Amino acid sequence: MQARSAGLATGLALAIAAGACARETGPRVETRAVEYRQGDVILKGIMAWDAAAVGKRPGVAVVHEWWGHNEHARSQARRLAEAGFVALAVDMYGDGKATTDPHEAQAFAAEATKDPAVMAARFNAALEALQLDPHVDAERIGAIGYCFGGMVVLSMARAGADLDAVVSFHGALPTGPVDSGKVKAHVLVATGAADPFVPAAAVEAFRKEMEAAGVALHIVTYPNAKHGFTNPNSGTFGMEQLAYDAAADTASWEAMRALFQEVWR
Repeated sequence: MQARSAGLATGLALAIAAGACARETGPRVETRAVEYRQGDVILKGIMAWDAAAVGKRPGVAVVHEWWGHNEHARSQARRLAEAGFVALAVDMYGDGKATTDPHEAQAFAAEATKDPAVMAARFNAALEALQLDPHVDAERIGAIGYCFGGMVVLSMARAGADLDAVVSFHGALPTGPVDSGKVKAHVLVATGAADPFVPAAAVEAFRKEMEAAGVALHIVTYPNAKHGFTNPNSGTFGMEQLAYDAAADTASWEAMRALFQEVWR
């Protein structure tokens, strides 16, 4: 009996030690506040990285929904850090503004996009802050965006931004002339089949336009998914067009990771 107890104790000790080692070798995500500027406007982002990782990693800018720099954007940055990237949850509105009121969100988004040059300057200021982070390989940079943010990253890609990969999650799809060869990024559009803001006709028009310009384009449409399908809080904003969809959230995240693996292998 005593021998059995001693063996059990030894086994437990080894199991605890193994568990401690597993925790030490797993991701250790850290974050820090980042302030940067576009002209006189102070922009407030959050940088996230795995402090347990060694060496420089690809950097990914995360552009928020029209609600602003909220917890959804910050949580996506942390998820990217866990997956082996360095991520900056950017601020397109200034002063880290965020809201839960649709009318205020619409006003914020309209103000931020009324001058395309200002929108581009704020996005580029975020990219510069990301590239300057000591954990980032400045030659491997991508961007993802949600809703409003999806429109922003797609617009920047279409304008010829020096990005390796761009992913839009339930984002509006900008249209207009695109010169062949201008888009440098691989582009992934994750959209919902039940999204009233991004109907199938808009998706098909976007596809034709981008393919005609020779863009490396992937479009994935998720059945029954509404607008905002990646945000667990989508059902709390009082808009019937929005709903969280766990299956679409998981699948679109994996599609993003597959694209990054392809581009940065």
